[in-house]
Amino acid sequence: MVLNCIIVDDEPLALQLLETYVNKTPFLNLVGTFSNAVKAMNKLNTLSKVDLLFLDIQMPELSGLEFSKMISPQTRIIFTTAFSQYAIDSYKVNALDYLLKPFSYADFLNACNKAVQWFEIKQRAEGKDGSTPAESVASQQNNSKDFIYVKSDYKLIQIPLKSILYIEGLKDYVKIHIENQDRPILSMITLKSLEEKLPSMLFIRVHRSFIVQKAKIKMIDHGRIVFGKEYIPVSDSYKDALQKYLDSKTI
Repeated sequence: MVLNCIIVDDEPLALQLLETYVNKTPFLNLVGTFSNAVKAMNKLNTLSKVDLLFLDIQMPELSGLEFSKMISPQTRIIFTTAFSQYAIDSYKVNALDYLLKPFSYADFLNACNKAVQWFEIKQRAEGKDGSTPAESVASQQNNSKDFIYVKSDYKLIQIPLKSILYIEGLKDYVKIHIENQDRPILSMITLKSLEEKLPSMLFIRVHRSFIVQKAKIKMIDHGRIVFGKEYIPVSDSYKDALQKYLDSKTI
């Protein structure tokens, strides 16, 4: 797989370094370098396909964050910046990764590998890997739904679905509680967005702030689901769906 990419950075040395990194990476094809986002936007409108965008955040006229909201979601973004305070903002626009300057080629390559993984998963889901549509659907059910990727603490973490006990929503964040792990994984995503990515045959919403894995429900005490010392409430609006599932499993 070869990804077409462009670089946008108003610092000449940073632009040159990124160009060097791209040119030494076999699976990247550089189709343009730009010193500001306005020039890059004009070029993007003329190109048929740009897979990956290496984008500085703090730039004159149009910032990287503003620019990122104007491009197609099919073009994925890796932010490159000298300012760590933009990390949370980069997650809000669904960037693949965030590189804090100065970064090494190893850091750069790690971010690019995440991009390749994302496009490979997308390609398989669309049936473009040589399989028939039926084979693609079967493959997706058997493979890609075995795990999810979430962003946490500047990393992209793979979580096997079968290891998840429950997920707790906290405004723009979620806590993913994993079996046999003391600390949950914190990720900046809404509970609703995550729910849409989870297979409904495995997970069920039981409260506006909680999703649980059906197979991990071992005990219900006074209308609350028990996970060790934690008690998960079941709200009235989700009670019927949970009861229907329990009835189907009750002898």
